[in-house]
Formats: sequence, structure tokens, C-alpha cells
Amino acid sequence: MEGVRPGGGPPAGGPGSGSASGSGSGSGSFPSLFPPGLHGIYGECRRLYPDQPNPLQVTAILKYWLGGPDPLDYVSMYRNLGNPALNVPEHWHYVSFGLSDLYGDNRVHEFTGTDGPSGFGFELTFRLKRETGESAPPTWPAELMQGLARYVFQSENTFCSGDHVSWHSPLDNSESRIQHMLLTEDPQMQPVQTPFGVVTFLQIVGVCTEELHAAQQWNGQGILELLRTVPVAGGPWLITDMRRGETIFEIDPHLQQERVDKGIETDGSNLSGVSAKCAWDDLSRPPEDDEDSRSICIGTQPRRLSGKDTEQIRETLRRGLEINSKPVLPPINAQRQNGLNLDRAPSRKDSLESESSAAIIPHELIRTRQLESVHLKFNQESGALIPLCLRGRLLHGRHFTYKSITGDTAITFVSTGVEGAFATEEHPYAAHGPWLQILLTEEFVERMLEDLEDLNSPEEFKLPKEYSWPEKKLKVSILPDAVFDSPLH
Repeated sequence: MEGVRPGGGPPAGGPGSGSASGSGSGSGSFPSLFPPGLHGIYGECRRLYPDQPNPLQVTAILKYWLGGPDPLDYVSMYRNLGNPALNVPEHWHYVSFGLSDLYGDNRVHEFTGTDGPSGFGFELTFRLKRETGESAPPTWPAELMQGLARYVFQSENTFCSGDHVSWHSPLDNSESRIQHMLLTEDPQMQPVQTPFGVVTFLQIVGVCTEELHAAQQWNGQGILELLRTVPVAGGPWLITDMRRGETIFEIDPHLQQERVDKGIETDGSNLSGVSAKCAWDDLSRPPEDDEDSRSICIGTQPRRLSGKDTEQIRETLRRGLEINSKPVLPPINAQRQNGLNLDRAPSRKDSLESESSAAIIPHELIRTRQLESVHLKFNQESGALIPLCLRGRLLHGRHFTYKSITGDTAITFVSTGVEGAFATEEHPYAAHGPWLQILLTEEFVERMLEDLEDLNSPEEFKLPKEYSWPEKKLKVSILPDAVFDSPLH
């Protein structure tokens, strides 16, 4: 449960502490009332809004560190007058408190020093266009931010600028077309150095489904730049207007062909993985060989991924990697990396060949099963991303991972240019437990794109749908969601 109250900044927050009343004399007047991490963030807010020392706040009544459900202790809501010279309209500006380390006493986040990130290293912001006659900010964005914070706390996956979030519902529970989100740097708030580390500010930007798909097929930063050029779709400060009725491609049809399509052709997609409803079967051996033949065993629980497998999948999902101009799957012993179902720019990482395999791969991971024939299963939403995977990733020498949201299954498609994979051209289907890798040659990818062309027209799609390439011993099925909701799928 949450409450709304005015306040210049939250109090120290221990049991029995009183409410902060704020003071017009500045954030530094009573620093002892505020936990140091919170004090740093609040100081940045006061820099932007010196005339609003007591903004309205949505506060978690039962704090997360006392067993409450809401990770954000507070969300402050400010009135921003915009910038008429830049065609920036008046709007409400929301700032979260709690994804970073506010207290420094390990009640929520482990204190790791002052040089690195504070907590998860960021707080969320949101800019919502102010409607005519609106005297107080709507509070629904605070719950939206709590929902994103719950995802971060539960999954330990952080966000970065350019990431997208598939929400599949109007952000304000209305009939709005704004049903998904992109993330970018807040245009006004600067990174803050606190005693517990650095805090950056990531702004939520509401987008339409068509804009989300374009971000998936190309990259989030490219779509954010387009949104900045269209005043009604965000403008330079990327302000969300829940009443926006047109996508940027409807407002300016040339954007799709001249910017997005050309960007996809030139750059490919930065989306390296998604959480999905998916499964796979090994058709090489009889179903009764439960010990080692199948990733999904009817009537039994699938074997769990090892911690190191999970780390590698997380890193694979996190980003398309490059080394010496060649994309690389991360080492199996990669340190835990945050980031799942994200779209972000590539960075560099060592390949498996850069270290001694015998020294870094534990015994249980040495054995790789080479499969002769596989059957891939996706729901319609996941299946619709297969052309993106093939055209935007594999034809650009990259990889793409589906990680099941209902179990430990994972499916990674790799091209012949990816180093560090355990699937090879000689043995294109290989598995570690429930993690399957599939290596596809460029020639086969081109053929699959032709055969899967109807996946681009979901309105004409009837389920179930099956595609088969017998000479490759590969079958793909697109199935109803209910199949994956059943424990026996």
C-alpha cells in the first residue's frame, strides 16, 4: 500500500520516525534528518526545483526492508514548466528513491564502496505531459515505477539507456496506445556521487507497440532519437503524452523507410535476447530416455540450469558481444551480469579461447550433448521475433537467445561468426542440460526467412502452425499460449 503526502524529503526512515516537513531554506539545512544516499538524490532534485521544497510524494507505507511489497521508499512528483523556446510543454516530473542505496547500512543494498554504483546504480524518472486544468500530478506513474523496481529487485537485472520494456497494457490502465516503454538518460538530472556510490537517472518513455517493435528490430537509441524529433511524440525531453493517438510512423511515414529500415539493414538489431514462452525437444532419442535426451520431460520437472549456465545466458541476453570485430558468446565462467530481456549497445568481452578451458569449466559443464534433430516451440509473440532473430542478428554475424519465463529452458541461435559457442557447423544442435544452441548458416537463414514470411502477418495467423526442414532435421511450431501454461507442455 502507498500513501501520498507532501514532504521536502523522506526522513531517516526507521520505525517510529516522524514525517519530514521540508524547509524552504534548502536541502542542506537539516542534513542529519536524511540518510546520506537519499540526501544526495534529494539535493539534485532541489537543484532543479528550488521553488518546490515540499513536492507531493507517494510513499510505501510498509517499507520494503520491513517486509513490504514496494521496493521504492518514495516517489517525488514535481511540476516542470517545460521550455517554450525548445517546444517543451509543461509536465509532471517523477523521481524514484530506492533502487540506489539510500541508507548504507545493508538493510536493502549491500554496501560495496563509494567508487562503484550505489545499489543498482540508478533511479527512475518519468515525465508526463500535464493536462489542461490539472492541478495535481496523477499517482499512477508511481505504481508503474514500483512495478519496474519489483522486476529489478526480483531478477537482479538492471536497466540501461536504450533498453525497452514490453508492458502490453496502457501504462495508465486507460485505452491509450502508449503500452510499452523505452529507457534513456534524464535530460536534466545529472549523476550524483553519494557516500554509497554513484547514482544515475534513467527516464521512462512511453511508446506505442509499433515503436517498440521498431526498437526491437533496430535499436532503442535509434527510436529515441526519432521520438526527439517529433514534438507530439516526446520532443527533446521525451515527455510521455498518454493521449497521443498516432505513432511516429503515422505522423511521418518516411521515418520507417528512410531511417528504421535503412538502420536495420545497415546495423542489424541490438536486441540479443528476450524472455519468452518457448520449449524444445530432442527428437534424436526416444522419449523414454529421460536421463539425457530431452530438455522437457513429460510428467517430470526439467533439470535446472547450473548457476554458471544461468550467468552465461544472462550475459548473452544482456548484449551482443564483439572481440576483434567478431561477435562472441561470453565465457561460461563469466561473472554475474545484470540485464535480461534488454536491448542495448554492444561492448567488448574476452572469448572462451582467451583462457584455459580446463581451468574455467567445471566438471558438470564439460559434457555437451550433440543432437541430431530438434523441435522448437514458441508462442505467437515469441515466434513473431524469429524473423528479427534471423535477419537482424544472425545475418549480421550475431546471436539471439530465448529464455523461458515458465522454466529453465533456453534456446540460443548462433551464426557461424560467433566464437565461444558449443554448437558447430559439424554439429549444429548442441545442449547443456536445458540450454540448447542452434548454429545456422547464412544460406539456411535466407531460406528460413522465405519460409517464415507469414510470421510477419500475425493478423492472418492461425494456430497451431508448423514449419519443417526435414533435411536439416529441424521443426518449429507456433502454439497457443495455453500450451506453455500447462506443466506438461
